Formats: sequence, C-alpha cells, structure tokens
Amino acid sequence: MTDPPIIAFFNNKGGVGKTSLAYHLAWMFAERGHRVLAADLDPQANLSAAFLDEARLEVLWSEDGPRDTLAGPLKPLLDGTGGLGEVHVEPIADRLGLVVGDLALSAFEDELSSQWSDCLDEKPRAFRIVSAMWQLIVAAARAHENDLVIIDVGPNLGALNRSALVASDHVLIPLAPDLFSLQGLRNLGPTLRGWRKGWQDRIERNPEPATLELPRGEMQPFGYVVLQHGVRLDRPVKAYGRWIEQIPSTYRHAVLGENGAIAPGPQNDKACLAMLRHYHSLIPMGQEARKPIFALKPADGAIGAHQQAVTTAFEDFARLAGRIEEKLRMAAPVCANASRQRTAAIETTRRNLRSHRLLQ
Repeated sequence: MTDPPIIAFFNNKGGVGKTSLAYHLAWMFAERGHRVLAADLDPQANLSAAFLDEARLEVLWSEDGPRDTLAGPLKPLLDGTGGLGEVHVEPIADRLGLVVGDLALSAFEDELSSQWSDCLDEKPRAFRIVSAMWQLIVAAARAHENDLVIIDVGPNLGALNRSALVASDHVLIPLAPDLFSLQGLRNLGPTLRGWRKGWQDRIERNPEPATLELPRGEMQPFGYVVLQHGVRLDRPVKAYGRWIEQIPSTYRHAVLGENGAIAPGPQNDKACLAMLRHYHSLIPMGQEARKPIFALKPADGAIGAHQQAVTTAFEDFARLAGRIEEKLRMAAPVCANASRQRTAAIETTRRNLRSHRLLQ
C-alpha cells in the first residue's frame, strides 16, 4: 500500500489565514470523495478549535486520563519512559478525521532541538524522536486508509515545526498580500532548503535502516495561495495589487532558489494555486455554525447576497482542490450523492439570485 501524500500548510508569518485554508480544504477534499486526515501540529491548536467545540476539547485535553491528542502518544518516548503510543483520530465526518492538537506540544521544543543534533552522531533515540510525529501520522493514515494528509503547523521556524516539516512531502505556502508576508517568504525559503538538506544528510546516518522507517522529508515547495485580498470588479484593489505582483519573483528567488529568472504575473504563475478573496461576512457565520463557509445554509444566516458568496466560495475552493489534485496526480473519487446535491444547491441559488434581480 502506498502512503498518502502529506501536505504541510506553512508560513512563518502568522495571521495570513493558514489554518482557515487548511480547514476548508480538508472539508472540500472530503466533499470530493477523498479520505482525509487533518493533523494539527500547531501548539495553539487553532485547527482543532475550528473543528471541535470547547466541551469536546476539554474531554480530549483531560488531565485525569490519557490525552487523546498528538501529545499523548508522544510523551512516553520524549520522557524516556516508553515508546510511541497509538494516536487518537477524532471522527469529523464520513471521510474526514482529525489528529487533535495540544498546547502541551510546545513543551517538546527543546528536546526536539537537541535530538536534531544527536542524529549526526547516529544515535537511534534521536532518529526516533525527530521522526516521531511522522510515525504517528502515517500509522493513523494507514489504519484509516486515508488518501491525503493535511498538516497545519504554527507560524515559526522552531524545532517543533522542523520535525513537522520533516514529516511532509509537500509544503503549501499561504500568503497575505502585504509586505510582512513577502519578508516572511524571504526567510522561509532558505530555511526550508536548509532543513531539507539537513534531513537528507541525517537519513544516511540512520543506525537502524532495517528496522527504523524514516520519512523522506522531501518538503517540496508545492506552490502558494494568496489569501484575504480585497476584490473590486473582479480585480484586486490597488493597495493589494502592489504586493501581489511581487509575490511570483520573491517565491522563485527565495523558495525555489532560481536567481535571475523572469517571473510572470500571479495570474499566469504556475506556482500560484489560487487567489482567494476575503469572505468577511461569511467567516463569523462559519465559526458559529462550525462548518466551512461553502456549506452554510439560510438556516445559518446565509441569505440574500450571503448565499451568493457561499456559492462563490464553493466554486473557489473546488477549483483550488482540483488544482492540488492535478499536481498530486490524484483522481478525485466520485461521490455521486454529495456531488448531485451540491450541484442542485448551487443551481437553486443561482435561480433565486436571478429571480431576485428581475424583481428589483
């Protein structure tokens, strides 16, 4: 059985919409028929909070019993009291599961940092610790027969994120159209290349190649998504357009290491997977209903122009998911019922909008 591709959503600049993007794409891939595992490797656990209410998180983070989070099965290995446990996968929907994040993950930062260096000394425990998150995620994906894994990580360049990125095959970079995202991209690119090379050097020193399976740690740049930009008449407003135009060349130079290459505009840049507008009015509704914005219904408050925005959001995320499937060469499974229901809902919304305009 071939392991599913693992995509990490990563930007060392916070506040760009990274977790929201991971959340909505996880739902969209499940909608399109994929068996998706979402893994929350950010100690802030924002992805877990998007999927689950506080009552459920309180149970999963219980101090009285085993913590059904990523930190729970990691703790015995990192404490030196045992090996890895079995990670809990929280069922979210028929084809969507979640490895729950935990604020306790931040306590492992120092241990992961020291073990990274010890890998160069060919110490078996160092390799087991650095690859532990990958071991847990892959074991869960195999057990649940997932065909795609989405990882959400925090906005920093620390040892915890390095181990999280070692677990990934691809790195998708969410960006906001501002100076801070561009500067973050300039820092992120060289760091990714350094981590990739560092792990490849360490793999060759694996002291137990016959018994200790390690991640490939490819961390291949997968592309970028521009988020939260304002749109007027289907074009980015001028204040955002200035920064958007600089992203392709910055990405090529900083992330791909291509010096002197002439970059096309973002609309023609193959590395640009999508430019998603900021759905200001829908985000609070989605958070309150605890569902993706493209699944909001009139009962959730999405009426009138809001329902049109829901339809547009569905089309935007479906198009983005399709681009990712193409790059991964993944065939989207056919979910006849879900597909028919969604198509019918979109057509109904469009008819209602046309009737509303005619009445006006």
